[in-house]
Formats: sequence, C-alpha cells, structure tokens
Amino acid sequence: MKIFMDTANVEEIREFADMGIVYGVTTNPSLIAKSGRTQAEVIPEICALIPGPVSAEVISQDCEGMVKEARELVKIADNVVVKIPCITEGLKAVKILAAEGIKTNVTLVFSLGQALLAARSGASYVSPFIGRLDDIGQDGSKLVEDMVKVFRNYQFKTEIIAASVRNMAHVDRMMLAGVDIATIPTKVLRELIKHELTDKGLAKFMEDYRNSLK
Repeated sequence: MKIFMDTANVEEIREFADMGIVYGVTTNPSLIAKSGRTQAEVIPEICALIPGPVSAEVISQDCEGMVKEARELVKIADNVVVKIPCITEGLKAVKILAAEGIKTNVTLVFSLGQALLAARSGASYVSPFIGRLDDIGQDGSKLVEDMVKVFRNYQFKTEIIAASVRNMAHVDRMMLAGVDIATIPTKVLRELIKHELTDKGLAKFMEDYRNSLK
C-alpha cells in the first residue's frame, strides 16, 4: 500500500518527505483554504517536494470548465493529477482528459457503481471516502474492500485511493484489504509512527546504556 498525504500544508509534507515514506499527496479546495494560501501558490511547492502524484482539484462543475482547468493545472508540473468530482459532467471530462494523456483522480466516490463508472471513463485513480460513509452509519472500509475485489476481477488499471481516512483502524483495514493507496492526514500519520512500547523500550535501552558507563 502506497502512502499519500492528505494535506496542503507544505511544512507537514516536508516533515514526512524527509522520511522517504510519502509517495504522493492529495489536496482539495477545503485543504487549500485551510492552508491560508492559494492553489497556485501551494501546488508547485508540493510538486517540488514529492516526486509522485499530486492531486489538484478543479472548481468548475461543467465538463468544458473542468477540461480547461485541467489543462492549466498539468502545466504546473509533470506529476500533477487532476482531481475531478464523480458527477456526470466530471465523467465526461475524465474521458476527454484520458484521451489527451492527462491523469485524473475521480473524487467523492461513495458506491461501487460510481467506482465502476469512474474506472470505465478512464480515470487514473478513484477515491472512495471511507470516513464520510462511516459518518452516515455505513461501513466505508467495506466499500473499499469490495472495490479491491471488483477492480481485480476486471483487471482495471485504475488505482484505488482510500480517502477520508480518520484513524489507525482505517489504515489497518486498508492494508488488509490490499488497497493500492491510502491518503492519510498528518495527525494519523504521526499516530502510526508512535507506540507506547517503542517509547518504553527506547527509554529502557538508554537507561541501561547510561548505567553501563558508570
């Protein structure tokens, strides 16, 4: 499972990029707004830090507008992936962009049907939002598990990005599901690194080392 970061905070991305564990980054208008900067400012900096896919989302909701935005976004860097919402106009745009060799990430996916249509339209990536499904009483992780089976059955080249990851339990289930990618917020990534037994073990090692010097 490849790890993406789900953030537009450049300093947070730099922190994890230095560890060599982050393969790509996903952003959206909400994350960009939270950063206090514009997409035009943030995306080039992220692309310079992360050599893998960096998703930048369109704002238009009509096919023509999405395609126009997409063509401008990919001029920023070779690793930009255009994020398109899973709506009728979005799937039309994905088909056009795929024919032009522009990579797309179909976002706001909440069902197997939507995932199938996104893959058939030519999406490079499809992003099911597991946390938001959990919020309405559904099992978001189960959707991803089912998607992995379907995509393997039909040998789709489209990769699945598990999005709206809220906690370590989500990450564990995504690994077990065999999903291609999980895009993880900074808070959860930090939690993944830590374990109380690691801290206790390190403290004990250091105590024994200091005692050995006496």
